[in-house]
Amino acid sequence: MNIVTKEQFLEERERLANMSHLTSDVDEVVLDIIQTVRREGDAALQAYTAQFDGVTLDRLEMTEEEMQEAMFALDPNVLAALELAHEQIDQYHRLQKEKSWFEEVRPGVTLGQKVTPIDRVGIYVPGGKAVYPSTVLMNVLPAKIAGVRHIAIVTPPQKDGTINPAIVAAAKLAGVDTIYKVGGAQAIAALAYGTETIAKVDKITGPGNMFVARAKKWVYGDVAIDMIAGPSEICVLADETTNPTFAAADLLSQAEHDEMANAICVTTSESFAREVSREVEEQLGQLPREEIARASIEQFGRIVLVETLEEAHDVVNRIAPEHLEIMTNDPVHSMMNIRHAGAMFLGNYGCEAMGDYVAGPNHTLPTSGTAAFASPLGVYDFMKKSSIIHYTEEAFMKEADAVVTIATAEQLSAHAKSVEVRKGTR
Repeated sequence: MNIVTKEQFLEERERLANMSHLTSDVDEVVLDIIQTVRREGDAALQAYTAQFDGVTLDRLEMTEEEMQEAMFALDPNVLAALELAHEQIDQYHRLQKEKSWFEEVRPGVTLGQKVTPIDRVGIYVPGGKAVYPSTVLMNVLPAKIAGVRHIAIVTPPQKDGTINPAIVAAAKLAGVDTIYKVGGAQAIAALAYGTETIAKVDKITGPGNMFVARAKKWVYGDVAIDMIAGPSEICVLADETTNPTFAAADLLSQAEHDEMANAICVTTSESFAREVSREVEEQLGQLPREEIARASIEQFGRIVLVETLEEAHDVVNRIAPEHLEIMTNDPVHSMMNIRHAGAMFLGNYGCEAMGDYVAGPNHTLPTSGTAAFASPLGVYDFMKKSSIIHYTEEAFMKEADAVVTIATAEQLSAHAKSVEVRKGTR
């Protein structure tokens, strides 16, 4: 990994951020797919599945019999691990659930907030380079806890037309209502607008490739979405006490996702920087996904050498990383000085992979610096709020004149009149 100074790193990131990333070609394809699905429905989904996945499907919806066959085909050890993950993810997210509240804030005036779950949610589960049953649990369980009435999954079929058993098992454990064997931008369009088989949803969540991400961006407004997910990111904050073997392994845990993944280490120790660079190179050669991880490390992997911990905190806050591992001598001190990170992992053993699978917090996190203003996926993403207002007549009379005055100042006479008629003045 290249070792750079803080100034070099920030200059490079600014240059990359200011580059014109042309998405016109992708958008042209995505918009054509969306319009075709809206026009042709199921026929378009079947045609695109044949074209992009090499699979001819007579039926888009997975049957109960197919689900049972997948469950029987699953390795019992995988099922046991998914059951553990299910229990602990569920436990964590139940703590997030918000309640409605109502309170008399002043005599005769009761205000409140009614919290209601979204009715229908569609969840995209990627296929292709890897299988992600953990994504199923992380998206479905918060929705179930929120009280969403219907949850559907869309995911690309395997070459034999089936869905990977681990995805099916996670869906069954989490309580998914329907699984559709459709992927890509066409699946997003189907969820957003509906087809003969796939019902329109109110919100779409879940990660995907650039075509899925752009499709989510284009349908936003017609439906809600969770976020536009970019390439995976990890930042390791280290000092002279950090174990370089651990740090290198964790950097590579994200680099293996795809060639665009970002693996960054920020450290105050020059000797550690050299050691972790050697470790990364050594461990790369041991990875089955070496080609992908190496491309990520060579393009976007950096070790940022700073003089003080305060400088390190500043760099991390500017990155606003998706995953931040704080492996310094006093991780709590650094945690208190970090304002922007999707998820923070403290100490030598709170590694990112634990958060991906079994710790409990959600692994669907803001990327590409959006942790500066966005949060992890949670139960709150599947609920909406309505404000509640109630006045007694006496309380209304006390505040009516102020409303009339403001409405008149805004030249909204009908607003003023709606109050005055209640006062009996008109």
